[in-house]
Amino acid sequence: MDKNVPFTDLIPSLREHWATNDIDQWISIEGDFEHLVGYSRVLWPEFMEYDDCVFRTLRFTEENYRGFMEQTNGDKAAVEAVMNHEHILDIFSNASIKPSQSMVLYVGRLLKDIWDAKLKRDFPARRITVSFPEGPFEDPLQYEVSFFQEQ
Repeated sequence: MDKNVPFTDLIPSLREHWATNDIDQWISIEGDFEHLVGYSRVLWPEFMEYDDCVFRTLRFTEENYRGFMEQTNGDKAAVEAVMNHEHILDIFSNASIKPSQSMVLYVGRLLKDIWDAKLKRDFPARRITVSFPEGPFEDPLQYEVSFFQEQ
């Protein structure tokens, strides 16, 4: 990630309601531990192995796995990709503020980098690709991060 992220552009309330552009000060005032713990489930998810595949633990069900295996004629990489995807807009599906494209891209790139690092740490012997197609897409719901094993 770029060390010179324009947080005042990505967080409009920072420049509109605060006398500071200091992201660390804003976090210390506005942030809370409950949200950080909750966000950790998205940012640093638990992964599991099943039938030589890797999945996000919270999203896995055997029923879905069997269904996708049937639909894809046993293509495990395709099953992993669809079962592991996360639409960026769905992370906060009830948010009152619609994110800008730059926010969506920032979050998608961040998740891609974080998931890639954790997957490499958890499964060093596996060749796992983490993807985040950056579009541009007309429908912002198309921005999604996912991962699958290279066959």
